[in-house]
Amino acid sequence: MSRAWLLGLAVCGLAVAGETIPVREPTDYDAAGGLSSKARQALAAARRPTVEGLFKAAGVSFPPRSMVFRVFKDVGQLEVWGSRAGRLVHIATYGVCYASGGLGPKRREGDLQVPEGFYTLDLFNPVSSYHLSMRVSYPNRSDRILGHPKTPGGAIMIHGSCVSIGCLAMSDERIEELWTMAAAMRDAKRTVSVHILPTHDIAALLATGVQPEHHAFWQNLDQGDRIVREEGRVPLVGVSRDGVYTFR
Repeated sequence: MSRAWLLGLAVCGLAVAGETIPVREPTDYDAAGGLSSKARQALAAARRPTVEGLFKAAGVSFPPRSMVFRVFKDVGQLEVWGSRAGRLVHIATYGVCYASGGLGPKRREGDLQVPEGFYTLDLFNPVSSYHLSMRVSYPNRSDRILGHPKTPGGAIMIHGSCVSIGCLAMSDERIEELWTMAAAMRDAKRTVSVHILPTHDIAALLATGVQPEHHAFWQNLDQGDRIVREEGRVPLVGVSRDGVYTFR
C-alpha cells in the first residue's frame, strides 16, 4: 500500500508519561555508494552521541538490558523501547520511509507483505545494497506453520534508502541511528526484539470487521503486545503446534 500505511496519520508526536516524543521522520541524507563495511559502520558510529541523547532524555542507560522495536503498520512507525529499572520505556519513534503491502501477515514469497508477529534481529549486514541492513528473523516457527509450506519467503530487513519490497526502509540517516542502537545490544550480547503489529489498537481494528480472516491471528498478537503495554516487559514467546503464539 506504499506510503498509505507509512505516514498515514501524519502524527507529529506521541504523548508518553507527560512528555511529547517527536517522530524522527526519514531524511534526505544519502550515504555515498560503494563504501566499505568499515566506512559505513564509522558513519553509524558517528550517530552515537545522538542515540545516547535519546536514551538519556528517557532516563534509560545505553545500551539497556532489553530493547524492542515495535512496528505499527497502519501509521508507518517504528518505536524504540528500552528497559529502565526492569520496565520498558518509550525511547524514540521513527517514521518508516517506505514499505510494500498492507495490513495482515506475510504468508508466502512474493506477496509483498511486511510480516506481522514476534521476531528478533538475527543478522547485521554492513555492506547492504541499501546502506546498512538488519535482518528480522522471519519466517519464525509460527510463520512456517501458517504460511506456504515450501516458499514462505525470507530476507526481511530493516534497512536504509527509501525503496523496499516486503522490508522496512528507514532512510540512510535513520538506519545509522537504529544500527547504532542494535549493534550496541549485539556487542553486549543482548537481543533486540522486533514486534510487528497492524496497529496500536488491535481491539478497535477488530471492531471494524475488516479482514475477518485475520481476526484470530490479530487477537493472538494483541495478547503478546498487552504484556509490553501493561507489564512493561518483553514477553517470552513460544509457538504451539498449530502456529499460535504463546507467552509467559
